[in-house]
Amino acid sequence: MRRVVVTGLGAVTPLGVGIRRTWSRLLDGHCGVVSVKDRGPQFAALPSQVAAVIPSGVKKDGEWDPKEWLQPGDERKMALFAQYAMAASHEALEDAQWHPKTEEELETTGVYIGSGIGSFEDVYETSVAYEKGVSYISIKTHLMLMAVKGYRKVSPLFVPRLLINLAAGHISMRFGLKGPNHAATTACTTGAHAIGDAARFIAYGDADVMIAGGAESCIHPLAMAGFARARSLATDWNDTPHLSSRPFDRNRAGFVIGEGAGVLVLEELEHAKSRNARIYAELKGYGLSADAYHMTAPKEDGDGPFRAMKRALKNAKLPPSAVDYVNAHATSTLLGDAAENAAIKSLLLGHEGRGKASSINISSTKGAIGHLLGAAGSVEAIFTVLALHHGILPPTLNLDEPGDPPQDFDCNYVPKTAQEKSIEVALSNSFGFGGTNASLCFSRYR
Repeated sequence: MRRVVVTGLGAVTPLGVGIRRTWSRLLDGHCGVVSVKDRGPQFAALPSQVAAVIPSGVKKDGEWDPKEWLQPGDERKMALFAQYAMAASHEALEDAQWHPKTEEELETTGVYIGSGIGSFEDVYETSVAYEKGVSYISIKTHLMLMAVKGYRKVSPLFVPRLLINLAAGHISMRFGLKGPNHAATTACTTGAHAIGDAARFIAYGDADVMIAGGAESCIHPLAMAGFARARSLATDWNDTPHLSSRPFDRNRAGFVIGEGAGVLVLEELEHAKSRNARIYAELKGYGLSADAYHMTAPKEDGDGPFRAMKRALKNAKLPPSAVDYVNAHATSTLLGDAAENAAIKSLLLGHEGRGKASSINISSTKGAIGHLLGAAGSVEAIFTVLALHHGILPPTLNLDEPGDPPQDFDCNYVPKTAQEKSIEVALSNSFGFGGTNASLCFSRYR
């Protein structure tokens, strides 16, 4: 089986545009969660009025201006999640210094970008415009006229902007990439699935290089209303948004919706070595599982996450005792964080484990960037890769007191402040509605 390494990174996150800015602000303890109640009465009427938003501004300040990343006409053709994916992919390719030109290079470079929800705003706005254009009056001729007006409110670009695989499509067209062109949509596990699946394309010889990750942009009042009605969102910190996302904390009470994109350049090892590419880390293993339990809630013992991590390590041919750090999915929900914590402890404290919970290093970066849904797994995989590369554990913000109960939360959760630690092997976890789980195992390249 061919080995797969990471040679490029790119990100658009609530901490900034560009992975270097995002990473430095993450380590410095900054938070990208802000109030959205001033965006209009629809947001102000929601029980949760906080979100992790991409900062608007100029590129040189690490902020988002689509005109600085896109070609003329792209804004009209591409939904916002695809725009974020394009920017992150551009950065990742530049970081990898991979600019395929020959036909062979183009045919062996592919794109795998997913999204959990895609262009929610396009669905909403087009539906409203269409409905307003149709007047259900009993006069037949008038009804036909209004129906025509409703039809004309639908943009010819509506479907292309809507389709989740169009992010990968636009990226392949921009750079002329003719390898695998694929997309995943598996709720909040999407980004991790995209990376793991893309790595297997390389391992099995379908490509030498893959641009892989996830993107999301659904900070919309209707989307937030749906999550709030499902009692998933944080509602107690509307006046102090930076405190609202608090993974593993005993007062956690829901996740904070976020937006952004994370993209990795994955490369076959010998291909990377042949061009003297910088290698951040090796993607050693990939594990998947299903809870087969509930639409939104995990089993209390974390059985599904446990099996995903176990399979990632089996795939990597590594024992649980080799794991030095886990970048947790932990979204700041009561049940989810507890189930994952139980799964990690069960795996790493087993007969092949280390014996003491205090020696388990876990952190959740969602305290800083919120929950990026379909982009979460890829952005957090990047953080895991950088933790390995630099020997720094990113912090879990807002962790005042782990729990509840506190005796079950006795690992090192890297509270509030980053920690320097040389690590060799790390797991990055992602779980989603429908009981879908994935775990990625990265290691330092040797």
